[in-house]
Amino acid sequence: MMDWTDRHCRAFHRVLTKRALLWTEMVTADAVLHGPRDRLLGYSPEEHPVVLQLGGSDPAKLAEAARIAEGFGYDEVNLNCGCPSERVQSGAFGACLMAEPDLVAECVAAMDAAISIPVSVKNRIAIDDLPARETLFTFIDKVSAAGCSVFTVHARAAWLKGLSPKENREIPPLDYRLVAELKRARPDLTVILNGGITTLDQCAEHLDTFDGVMLGRAAYQTPGLLGEADARLFGDASPVGAGEAVRAYAPYIAARLGEGASLHSMTRHMLGLFSGQPGARQWRRILSEQAPRKGAGLEVVRSALAAVEENLPAL
Repeated sequence: MMDWTDRHCRAFHRVLTKRALLWTEMVTADAVLHGPRDRLLGYSPEEHPVVLQLGGSDPAKLAEAARIAEGFGYDEVNLNCGCPSERVQSGAFGACLMAEPDLVAECVAAMDAAISIPVSVKNRIAIDDLPARETLFTFIDKVSAAGCSVFTVHARAAWLKGLSPKENREIPPLDYRLVAELKRARPDLTVILNGGITTLDQCAEHLDTFDGVMLGRAAYQTPGLLGEADARLFGDASPVGAGEAVRAYAPYIAARLGEGASLHSMTRHMLGLFSGQPGARQWRRILSEQAPRKGAGLEVVRSALAAVEENLPAL
């Protein structure tokens, strides 16, 4: 979700769901140590609970980056062992770490010793032609022994050569049964299922087996489903309608515009909000055409929302 789940996206998603755990984009440990921390790690208080996902394979650097994350107030730090992109592979982290469970265990132990907040891992079931069951169980056993008890498992192998990141999300077959077998074998661990989940019905079904489910692109591309998540999955709130979410997000937009942020940097995350509803095309068109213009402000959002509401059926 790099370049997608930035702080504006997370603030928008938080008006839709108060209970879901939000994740940052992956940030490398080197960037945290040497880059502009306020820009890379800054977030709004309303985003809590929020997880910082780190990329790296140097235990000392990851431990220091985790200390910095804790200082910023993050609720959890996650080590990415699942991203298959060539850029990530060139840095010797991401999915290629599935072949180095001892190194991952060392990284986790260093991070866990450095901070008091939870350290979790996101991983695949295997990489390339490594045997999936043996790879997954060996990886989980070694890393959990080092102190990690929370694993978000993307139920596909990653092919590091020959498939693009997009193809790696679609071509390798999903193996939910293997991840379920892991959960049965290690009931002491928190196992969160990721990969191919697109609806709340699927979420509810998987929650009968797993401790949690992770939605990535489905939540981003059709964020309206997040507005139903608290009521459907947590049973503690009324659904948040799309129009209600826009109005709730407006003060955040106004505040960030006052700080110099562009309107487009925020509204680009909202394009799919009215997906499948009357007026969705007008909503996308107005935001896509007008929000990138210099000086664009909240009036563009109001205009787009009005266009949607004009298309609603009469009561």
